[in-house]
Amino acid sequence: GNGNKGAGALTFQQAIQRLQEYWASVGCAVMQCSNTEVGAGTMNPLTFLRVLGPEPWNVAYVEPSVRPDDSRYGDNPNRLQRHTQFQVILKPDPGNSQDLFLHSLSALGINVREHDIRFVEDNWESPVLGAWGLGWEVWMDGMEITQFTYFQQSGSLPLLPVSVEITYGLERILMSLQGVDHFKKIQYTEGITYGELFLENEKEMSAYYLEHANVDHIQKHFDDFEEEARSLLSLGLPIPAYDQVLKASHAFNILDSRGFVGVTERARYFGRMRSLARQCSQLWLKTREEIGYPLGTYQEANLVYPHVSEKLSRKEVLGQAQTFVLEIGTEELPPHDVVEATEQLEKSLVQILGKRRLSHGKVHTYGTPRRLAVVVENLCLKQMEEEVELRGPPVAKAFDQEGKPTKAAEGFCRKNNVPVDSLYKKIDGKTEYIYARVKESARYADEVLSEDLPTIISGISFPKSMRWNSNIVFSRPVRWIMALHGDLVVPFSFAGISSGSQSCGLRNSSLANFKVETAESYLHTVEKAGIVIDVQERRAKILDDSSTLARGVDGDFIAPDSLLQEVVNLVEAPVPILGRYDDSFLELPKDVLTTVMQKHQRYFPVTSKSTGDLLPYFITVANGSISEEVVRKGNEAVLRARYEDAKFFYKMDTQKNLSEFRGQLKSILFHEKLGTMLDKMARVENVVAELTLVLGINEGVIPVIKDAAALAMSDLSTSIVTEFTSLAGIMARHYALRDGLPEEIAEALFEITLPRFSGDVFPKTDAGIVLAVADRYFLHLYCHR
Repeated sequence: GNGNKGAGALTFQQAIQRLQEYWASVGCAVMQCSNTEVGAGTMNPLTFLRVLGPEPWNVAYVEPSVRPDDSRYGDNPNRLQRHTQFQVILKPDPGNSQDLFLHSLSALGINVREHDIRFVEDNWESPVLGAWGLGWEVWMDGMEITQFTYFQQSGSLPLLPVSVEITYGLERILMSLQGVDHFKKIQYTEGITYGELFLENEKEMSAYYLEHANVDHIQKHFDDFEEEARSLLSLGLPIPAYDQVLKASHAFNILDSRGFVGVTERARYFGRMRSLARQCSQLWLKTREEIGYPLGTYQEANLVYPHVSEKLSRKEVLGQAQTFVLEIGTEELPPHDVVEATEQLEKSLVQILGKRRLSHGKVHTYGTPRRLAVVVENLCLKQMEEEVELRGPPVAKAFDQEGKPTKAAEGFCRKNNVPVDSLYKKIDGKTEYIYARVKESARYADEVLSEDLPTIISGISFPKSMRWNSNIVFSRPVRWIMALHGDLVVPFSFAGISSGSQSCGLRNSSLANFKVETAESYLHTVEKAGIVIDVQERRAKILDDSSTLARGVDGDFIAPDSLLQEVVNLVEAPVPILGRYDDSFLELPKDVLTTVMQKHQRYFPVTSKSTGDLLPYFITVANGSISEEVVRKGNEAVLRARYEDAKFFYKMDTQKNLSEFRGQLKSILFHEKLGTMLDKMARVENVVAELTLVLGINEGVIPVIKDAAALAMSDLSTSIVTEFTSLAGIMARHYALRDGLPEEIAEALFEITLPRFSGDVFPKTDAGIVLAVADRYFLHLYCHR
């Protein structure tokens, strides 16, 4: 593993070579970057156009990604106007793309058993490209190193087959591998650092993008590129047309970084670029079809459903009930999906068992990010026999005038295997019908379940679902299914996967998969594999271990319910680890520190037992048998970088008074038709004036309300709130007190944002109540017209 940080770690150049060699070895074509500026590897035609249509396509390439907005003159250790991505496209999804990716980390010298590698829900979309997909950020010891996405749509067109996109952030990965704290210190190749090669570029390009780009010229460039793209599209040339779209997109990004894109114009620019991207996509597809798809076409896998053999080696001891288990193995599910899916699974299985006359004992459900399981105790071997009454044709049609059975009656008897003399008559409504009593035969439980289990799985619904290898949808790809009744596999298929008795081990364990001998031994076998499958058990372990760690530094830890619930369902084998950060960061506002820890890193902050103040510690919950030392150091480095960022933003903000941020609200769009946040707050001020009269507010409070209304929401323009949006209102209060404003005004600036979510606190002061009501009343007045 790279406990060998720095010494012996790969250079930037070697890392690129290793990734190229690795992906070439598994069948990717190694290609070159785009020769027009792109904001991401996704925009390169090798991705954007090639993911369209039925042609298979496996490619890997380095993409220098240019983002004028991230210009920082080379000062910020993690942000560059030109950073380096390594882009991989696998089309169609090979079925083991996560494993292929983990092997690529090994090729970079990363020991995936020592590090905490995590797939954390992240759904990607690009309004400009009319593209979206579902997937994850891949975290290594708390740091995002890769974006991993199953593309669902591109150029506003649905994709079949679906492509897997893997995008590595190379500077981040190399800073971690080499153990350096700034991109300029990365060894690019022996004896040359990244800074020696590119720092001057960063300084000069930042000066260009942020200060000197001629806005009139760039504006004209955009219009010219757009016109050229339209003209090329009319000539049936999608490839050069798309090149012009990329140039237009870069021109837009420069205008944006210069702060010259008005809020209403932004939506219009996006619309213009999206329309061109869609037309390029449609024309490219049409051209590929006309030239006969030179790369061949993807054939959807023929999903063969296994036939249920009549001669299953059943234990012929009738009436002997046995445990039944179903485990649906998936790629990492979003935490809230784990909770919802297990509830739905239990409900629909219990319904089916009742409907199918299958008697059973207690039903238990379990869920982790990678498996949804249901265990049914004492499930009978066979259905209960049942006698049912079947209604046949009306008597008038069942017998002729002589009382002999007609063909209709004989057909009814034949179909239900009953003798004519067992028929009887009964009136239903106003008509008399013939009836028969029929014994429904008792079928074996596994036979019945083979038919019903696919429907149960496909019936689970999610807030967001995706396709992978067919038109089957689920929250994330299903990769294995285990179904056992006693020691017998219940055979069925879902999404091209046949059920069996195999399950998969932890992501980072040497036990890739393991066999479950009987349904009764399932829980024990899973536990032996190191997986804590019970949600409550994981929760208890996280709370107990975290409490012990915090006590070791005379502290308590803060774990709000929503965060705890998320962390519990981000891991299969929780390992809480205590990390430390520099005391100097405690000068930052407490809310900034806790927001970074909780919202961005899913850490638990640690507070002093005696004073309740923050201590310079945090608790992270790793997954599986990792090296605690490696994971602790990695997480500490990530938090340090995040806090450096926050410190930089806070320093920028505190060079001005809060009142100076009010004017900048004109660059934040409130609503396309209602204008900017500045327009909105001016209207809210008018509503405030009317409300104070209507509500008969105490004279003494009116000046406080007026002064607070003139400052309300100004913190939306501050750097801290732009970066950490959930701090809106909290930072207004902090900055107001820092500026020496009275406490009542500061409190009202916070309370105007309340309540922020269901179950949140309400404003308590008169000034806060008036501001909050005025703000909501304005929303009601204008947004529901």
